[in-house]
Amino acid sequence: MLNLNTFFFQKAIEEAKIASKKGEVPVGAVIVCQDQIIGKGHNQVELLHDITAHAEIIAITAASNFLNNKFLDDCTLYVTLEPCLMCIGAIKHARIKTIVFGAFEQKKMYEYKIEEILNKTEIIGGFMQAESEQLLKDFFSKRR
Repeated sequence: MLNLNTFFFQKAIEEAKIASKKGEVPVGAVIVCQDQIIGKGHNQVELLHDITAHAEIIAITAASNFLNNKFLDDCTLYVTLEPCLMCIGAIKHARIKTIVFGAFEQKKMYEYKIEEILNKTEIIGGFMQAESEQLLKDFFSKRR
């Protein structure tokens, strides 16, 4: 039997696969509240011609709309790649309680420590890391 973290993380991986099929960097995210997915998203930067259309931002918007509330205090974000600095800011302002991410971001543009910025957020990094990294490797190997 799957534990809930694995179940919800697999949903984020499904979102990442959708992004990849659309030619987007394969990052997927789901937001869960009370064991229910209330928001999901995948990268749509190229499709929407919008640098802010990251999986996390789209999932946060969907979850906020679902709850009719800008704060996601009791929610968990599952995302296949460590959030970038822009997404970390959105996560902090949305007050997301927990982040579970897969692959670690290798090309950080800024040296930052996610734990320092999100000091009130529980962070679980490297969850299903191999699966998350493989999605990225497969995507970029096809583009080269």
